[in-house]
Amino acid sequence: MDVQEFREFGKAAVDYIADYFQTIRDRPVLPSVQPGYLDDLLPKEAPQTGESWQDVLQDVDRIIMPGLTHWHSPNFHAYYPTAHSFPAIVGEMMSAGFGCVGLSWMASPAYTELEVAMMNWLGKMLHLPEEFLNCSEGPGGGVIQGSASEVTFVCLLAAKERKVKELRQINPELTEGDIKGKLIAYSSDQSNSSVEKAGLLGSMPMRLLPADDKGRLTASVLLDAIEKDKAQGLIPCYVVANLGTTPTCAFDDLNDLGPVCNKEQLWLHVDAAYAGTAFSCPEYRHLLNGVEYAESFNFNPHKWMLVNFDCSAMWVKDARYLVEAFNVERIYLKDNHKGLAPEYRHWQISLGRRFRALKLWFVLRMYGVEGIQKHVRNQIALAQYFESLVRSDDRFQVCTSSMGLVCFRLKGDDRLTKNLLEKVHQRRNIYVIPGQFHQRFVIRFAVCSRITERSDIDYAWQEFLSQAEEIVPCSKGDIGEKKGIAAIGLCSAACEKICSEKSK
Repeated sequence: MDVQEFREFGKAAVDYIADYFQTIRDRPVLPSVQPGYLDDLLPKEAPQTGESWQDVLQDVDRIIMPGLTHWHSPNFHAYYPTAHSFPAIVGEMMSAGFGCVGLSWMASPAYTELEVAMMNWLGKMLHLPEEFLNCSEGPGGGVIQGSASEVTFVCLLAAKERKVKELRQINPELTEGDIKGKLIAYSSDQSNSSVEKAGLLGSMPMRLLPADDKGRLTASVLLDAIEKDKAQGLIPCYVVANLGTTPTCAFDDLNDLGPVCNKEQLWLHVDAAYAGTAFSCPEYRHLLNGVEYAESFNFNPHKWMLVNFDCSAMWVKDARYLVEAFNVERIYLKDNHKGLAPEYRHWQISLGRRFRALKLWFVLRMYGVEGIQKHVRNQIALAQYFESLVRSDDRFQVCTSSMGLVCFRLKGDDRLTKNLLEKVHQRRNIYVIPGQFHQRFVIRFAVCSRITERSDIDYAWQEFLSQAEEIVPCSKGDIGEKKGIAAIGLCSAACEKICSEKSK
């Protein structure tokens, strides 16, 4: 393919993506294919001679598109958002076009230096303590990782090496094996599965402690577990606190947990993968109080901040612990700029790095802080509107509502809610997933797509109502039905007022 063909192919691909988003609301959010559907559509071997880009693009539409779940459809309400915006797409495209590998400062200085700047922009936007920023005088700083899963694992490994070094300084007779075999980590039973996986990968058992009735890990529960483990000869090492849990978007109290971790000399890592973007809004920043107790903090711009996957922002108070854990020098990696710029290869698992800071730069410049705040506030208002719809019908129960997530169920036995979810899934018009709250089966409804509007929330609610009617019919004279109409009207006005006030 020559440059002219590349121009034609690239322009056609951009048009295809633009057309896709103009029609995404009309596409079924879930595919109708069965496992193995591609077997009959693809040849068994690669072609011997090259094919035209026109044929390839046609096959994207013919073969790939039918097998996509449309994560950016306004009818997608599962998991949490995966961010998306046109500035980020262009940034990703240019990064791929440059094709560099940022394995050192000299490998592409712009890779490192733009990332340093963007992590400072982000940290200041969230009002993180200065000691976490690259621009501070201390050893702290920020780096872009691939996912919150990677960050949790990287910080666990750093905590592990720090604890080994600390204990061997006190007692040189101890071997690394003596110490590492006794290390233990802690988190809430509401943590993401990746937290438990980090413990498995890092050979450090992760104890999932019971959360309270609000889904939070408390200091008393943590301290009790620490004391019991120490009595059995184990060595507490690492704690993962959650700001916005996966099941219900609950927030651990860092002012409660932090002093315990500091006193016991445990590495406290804060996982704010989804909800961290909301801290750009002053009215939600109080949820970050106590972050000064933490050794590391992480959130995903690729979840809620309009930056395409992958882009996970991680800060540490002291980057030396990362370097000590991951530093492997080779002559082909050395340059003459040691100490003048961070060598991010020492802050991560892989050697190579993509130019992820570029798409982050594009998004922050083109949306600005105000644009990101507007996006967050709008999605929270939409979730509050959905909550009001659920509360307007006496057959339903709102279990939790936090940020852009509402967990709800049909009152009564869990089988009713399971039946409702199955019926909604069979229709394939919207996509939601189940969860658990206080051992009860619930439906998680998240506002995910950047283009979601009130009409899409109404559409989703009608899906639930139509299927609930077959399970728990609503009598015509039901007071709750009349009450619902009034409540919806009042709440609509309230939500509009919230949006208006928060946009000022």
